[in-house]
Amino acid sequence: MRLRKEMIEYISKRIVESLVKRKMIETEIETEKLEGKIAQIITDDLLVEDKLNEEVKELLRKHIDDVYKGDIDYSKMFNMIKNKLAKERGLIL
Repeated sequence: MRLRKEMIEYISKRIVESLVKRKMIETEIETEKLEGKIAQIITDDLLVEDKLNEEVKELLRKHIDDVYKGDIDYSKMFNMIKNKLAKERGLIL
């Protein structure tokens, strides 16, 4: 995951503080619980991309010989496959 747990918690706290300060939300639950829910949503979203990255790596591992024989840039191929799978699955990265 690209963000550490502490950073996700910090971002979640700032989101809740900002929304409450601007009176965009009113909450009946403790702000800590709301921060935790937002942190979980962010974490889950980041894990989707991590899983997608692993899937792309596995696909490329299966065809690594073809990649090198065809003199194809690994990172370009990785990004092409990742973008294609994300589009097919309706993921926003």
